[in-house]
Amino acid sequence: MDATAAPARIDVISDAVCPWCWIGKRHLDRAVPALARQGLRFAVNWLPFQLNPELPAGGVDHEAFRARKFGSLARAREAEAKVAAAGAALGLAFRFDLIRRTPNTVDAHRVIRLAGRQGVQGAVVEALFQGFFAEGADIGDPATLAALAGGAGLDAQAVAAMLAGDAERAEVLAEDQSARGAGLDGVPSFVMRGYVLFSGAVPAETMVEAFAKAWKVIGAPAG
Repeated sequence: MDATAAPARIDVISDAVCPWCWIGKRHLDRAVPALARQGLRFAVNWLPFQLNPELPAGGVDHEAFRARKFGSLARAREAEAKVAAAGAALGLAFRFDLIRRTPNTVDAHRVIRLAGRQGVQGAVVEALFQGFFAEGADIGDPATLAALAGGAGLDAQAVAAMLAGDAERAEVLAEDQSARGAGLDGVPSFVMRGYVLFSGAVPAETMVEAFAKAWKVIGAPAG
């Protein structure tokens, strides 16, 4: 491969309140450097998906929402314990006990989309995952989003100004609908040149194999 060529692009369809998406990101963080050592360069692009598009703008009480989703709070906590154990194996500290609100994530996706244009998307995605899952931050709150994004390389004031208007909203909703129209009903999903390669937080080694095979079969796109 020509070392000066543009990297191939991996699109990750994800939601900021999906715990398996954070786990999937950590595996991907390990897979991309491993691929680079094989001479296969990839750039990662994050695309939106709302797990809970029905939620109001201000979000809902987390415990009540999880109890409804799983049938009881006890079952919700069992599921969260399994996620926390999987995350701990990768060095991720899930603190579901700190989460008070389950947010509508449109604004979080707007911030992620803005971060993509500023070249700090990966850092912002990580900050939102860390804020929500490890610190219990309300990532549906514009001020909280601005602060988290500001700590990850964006201008916090610019983020706050964007969130005060409708910039990026139509684009986020359109991309979310596009994923649903393609038949996706869960995340994370990993896409290359429009082909869904796999879904789920698979191990880094499995990702390396899948992306290396896709490189050969699909061909390396120019970004």
